[in-house]
Amino acid sequence: MSYHVLIIDDDESLSELLSEYLESEQLHCTRAKNGLVGIDLLKTKQFDLVLLDVMMPGIDGFETLKRLRQFTKTPVLMLTAKGDDFDRILGLELGADDYLPKPFNHRELLARIKAILRRFEYAQEKPETQTNHVGNITIDHNNHCMVFDNEKIELTGTEYQFLVYLVKHLGSLISKETISEEILGRKLMQFDRSIDMHISNLRKKLRVDPEIQIKTVRGAGYRLIVGDN
Repeated sequence: MSYHVLIIDDDESLSELLSEYLESEQLHCTRAKNGLVGIDLLKTKQFDLVLLDVMMPGIDGFETLKRLRQFTKTPVLMLTAKGDDFDRILGLELGADDYLPKPFNHRELLARIKAILRRFEYAQEKPETQTNHVGNITIDHNNHCMVFDNEKIELTGTEYQFLVYLVKHLGSLISKETISEEILGRKLMQFDRSIDMHISNLRKKLRVDPEIQIKTVRGAGYRLIVGDN
């Protein structure tokens, strides 16, 4: 299967190098020199993944992400400043699926891209059932969202995958290591906050049903419970 990656970065030299490298790995690439151009492209063409730089003139990566999340669930891998936890956390809060700090190793970038593409391709496979229920919430597998009291609650692709996985293991303690390997497709790294942020974002959306809780077991992982279980 041929994948199409959109690179949104004002650094044209870096974008060209990234494009050449990814093209050599059989990933078709399109480059956008700023957020507005990238948004326009996403509105008119189908992409499998977006590489989005944070630091750009005009509208930065965060504003670009906010705008594109209004109309697309295309997975986004953000390229952040090395050591800047604020950038990473904010990006995940706004709906990024993963992040990679600059400067990065090209092989690490390729591994992250392939992991995201694999899990999103798996998520697109036709489910055995169109919906299932947890508490008073319906999970709509066709549209990758939740429904509560006839109201649609949008989920990012990664939030949807986290929810489905936790529901599948309802009541069981799931370690961060397992979540990282099974959902993110990579080993858990030290100081990686991505799982915590995805869980936090999912918790906020699950608050519509007080019966459902994602419990944190300090030093161990997470457990999804319904009611008093």
